[in-house]
Amino acid sequence: MPQMHRVATIILAAGLSRRMGAHNKLLLPVNGLPMVRHVVQQYRAALDGPIIVVTGWDACAVKQALLGLGAQCVFNPSYEQGQQSSVAFGLSNCPPADVVLIGLGDQPLLRSADITALLEAHVSGHPAKISIPTSDGKRGNPIAVPHVVRPQLTMDRLRPGCMRFTRDNPDMVQRHSLSAQGFYTDVDTPEAYASLTAISECAS
Repeated sequence: MPQMHRVATIILAAGLSRRMGAHNKLLLPVNGLPMVRHVVQQYRAALDGPIIVVTGWDACAVKQALLGLGAQCVFNPSYEQGQQSSVAFGLSNCPPADVVLIGLGDQPLLRSADITALLEAHVSGHPAKISIPTSDGKRGNPIAVPHVVRPQLTMDRLRPGCMRFTRDNPDMVQRHSLSAQGFYTDVDTPEAYASLTAISECAS
C-alpha cells in the first residue's frame, strides 16, 4: 500500500499564458527567481510532503526552472482543455495524503506562513470539508481537499475539478477568513506583473 502523507500539494503550471503576451508568466523573475520556482519554494518551506507540478505549455522550461526543489513535474497532455483538466490530471498523479493542497503557479505573493495558516484553519475547523480562503467575498487559492472528498472531484469525467463541485456541494465546503494578499493575487497580464514588480521594489 502506498505511503499516506499528511499533506501533498498540486501546483497548476500548465496554462498557455495567453494574456501575458509573448512571455510565459511562470518564468518571469520574482525576487531574482522564475516565478514558478519562487512559488514552489514557499510550499517547500511550509511542507515536507510531495509536491506535484502539473505542466503543459512550455513544460521543459518550467521543469528546468524547478530543478533541485524535489518537486515532481507531470505533463498533462490535455492541458489546452483548461485548468480543470489539469486539476484532474494532478489528482490522478498525486500520492495518498490526508490533505491535498491545490494551488496556482502564478501566486508570487503567497508566503509559506500563509500556507501554514490555511492548514491550521482547515484542521481546527471541519477537516472532512474542503477549505477555501476568503476575504471580502473573494475566493482565494490554494484550497485544501481532505482525503475523503478527493475521489468526488473526478467522479464526473466530463466536468472534473474543484469549481463545479464546491458550487454544487456547499455543505462540503468551509470558508476561512484569511486576509493575506497572496491568497488572492495571481499574475495574468503585463499590467499585473508591473504592479507586482512595484510592490516588490517598495518592500525591498
